Amino acid sequence: MRWALVKVSLAVTTMVVLAFAVPLGLVIREMARDRAFSNAEREAAAVAPALSITTDRDQLERVVASAGSDAGMAVHIPAGDGQDAIDLGRQRAADQDIAAVRKLGRASTSGVTGGSTLLQPVALSTGEIAVVEVYVPESEVTNGVGTAWAVLAGVGVALILGSVAVADRLGVRMVRPAQRLVEGAHELGEGKLGARVREEGPTELRLAAVAFNSMADQVVQLLANERELAADLSHRLRTPLTVLRLNTASLGEGPAADQTRTAVEQLEREVDTIIRTAREAKPQTAAAGPGAGCDAAEVVRERMAFWSALAEDEGRKWRVAGAERPVRIPVARADLAAALDALLGNVFRHTPESTAFAVDLHNGEDAVIILVSDAGPGIPDPEAAMARGRGSGSDGSTGLGLDIVRRLAESTGGDVRIGSSVLGGTEVRIWIQLDGRASAGRGHRGAVRRRRPGRLAAAYHRSRSSH
Repeated sequence: MRWALVKVSLAVTTMVVLAFAVPLGLVIREMARDRAFSNAEREAAAVAPALSITTDRDQLERVVASAGSDAGMAVHIPAGDGQDAIDLGRQRAADQDIAAVRKLGRASTSGVTGGSTLLQPVALSTGEIAVVEVYVPESEVTNGVGTAWAVLAGVGVALILGSVAVADRLGVRMVRPAQRLVEGAHELGEGKLGARVREEGPTELRLAAVAFNSMADQVVQLLANERELAADLSHRLRTPLTVLRLNTASLGEGPAADQTRTAVEQLEREVDTIIRTAREAKPQTAAAGPGAGCDAAEVVRERMAFWSALAEDEGRKWRVAGAERPVRIPVARADLAAALDALLGNVFRHTPESTAFAVDLHNGEDAVIILVSDAGPGIPDPEAAMARGRGSGSDGSTGLGLDIVRRLAESTGGDVRIGSSVLGGTEVRIWIQLDGRASAGRGHRGAVRRRRPGRLAAAYHRSRSSH
């Protein structure tokens, strides 16, 4: 498309330039010719008054010399009244041309070697017709024409190059959005559900980008709904499994009872695995472009509502604070949901049943803090828990959940810290920077902490002391 636009622009501009430049060049050449012969006519007219008064050779020679054109002017006076014919200057025109002008009494031009001549008839006092011949060299006829043609050619080339450059820029403006749309489609086809296209360019391509982004959002939502449904259906099996586990306690001793209890325990583990896998399996998503992000308060409420069912089953008390009003953060909705699910999943996985937990959301001028705390036994080695692939050391811990949270925070220029909770267990603090200055590495986290606003820090400490 880009090269097609350039070719069309080149062809159209070339035709327009030729259509205007060629006639204009011809007009300039004709004007130069008219100027040269007008000068010749003025020179001939300067001699005509003297011819009408006298035909004396000496006087006429002085008149021709005073006109300053003696080298290119000739005067032809016919014989009459006993006077011989007089020819002054160099004759270049043919005798028949001079005779024709004398006979017709009308000025004429004729071509000669190296240029042209103007033949101007002049009536003498004797009634005879003299002819004044003025030589016009070819260089005078074409004077300035070459320069004018060169200027026209330069202007034409500049117009053609300018139109090609403009067409190329327009082509880029049209092609780049189309290329991004193609790349987004390929990424989405490869399973990168965070692929989005910037809505820019011509109207048609902007509408196509809007439709693509809407389709991608629907795909992500459909997959999320499927995972939620799988987790919900699996979660519903926990109640009858609990009944079965209680009933196995009354079976007494024996091989059959032991086999039944073992089968129920295995089934419970399988159901737990399905629930956790469905909750932790999230698509690759990312905030796309300026203004992208999500409402952290809405995501917190949604994920707490999701995990509340399991909390009620296990007899856990839970609390949410600071999620009453919208809190915009530069993080994709699915990424924040994945981070919260990872932290809440750790609470359920690594703390005993009936252990309380809480989620607090603090909003500041340039940062947002999310606290996930519990009343469990705590983490003995927080640094080891933050290391990818090491986990907390307990069964089933891989450390990937906290690494997901860390990468989410660092993508905004923030960080993650693990400490002691006021509830008595572990507190995970997620610091999300709002000014868009993402950290280039772990070494930048100190600078991020120094930019904390005093108001947010005060609110953060008040929340800890009020628990």
